[in-house]
Amino acid sequence: MAVREIRLLGDPILKSVCSEVTDFDQATSLVADLLETTQLPGRAGVAANQIGVGLRAFSFNVNGHLGYLINPKIVETSGEPELLDEGCLSVPGLWHKTPRYPRAIAEGQLLDGSTIRIEGSGLLAQALQHECDHLDGMVYLDRLELEERRSAMRKLRETDWFMK
Repeated sequence: MAVREIRLLGDPILKSVCSEVTDFDQATSLVADLLETTQLPGRAGVAANQIGVGLRAFSFNVNGHLGYLINPKIVETSGEPELLDEGCLSVPGLWHKTPRYPRAIAEGQLLDGSTIRIEGSGLLAQALQHECDHLDGMVYLDRLELEERRSAMRKLRETDWFMK
């Protein structure tokens, strides 16, 4: 197990759709690294591509509940999308109002291959949507409404880490 370095926006893996996990035995070390990386303070979730692995897996740490999903997908959302403050480890220092559903249900697998369903509201719903987006090659900036996105792109260009 190891805390892995987070890839920053501009790294091509963050804009790539991740592949399904087919070998669950080999995914054991990936899941262990994701869980350890997510346990650092201030982290609600980490997707595999954020640590440089193009496989469909993520970990989450919300309200003291640490977990992971392999081959996850959002199967249901409910409520009207709300504009929530959102940030991302791969886009450090920026927070923007992002439309997210207040409730989400994700299904995926555990390391033993069994299926699990996670229902979340509030921050957990937001994290499930955010991490599944990562695995589809999206970052939260891709979800922003037009004016918020323009502001975000301006602020992104002003950071000391982006494309320098």
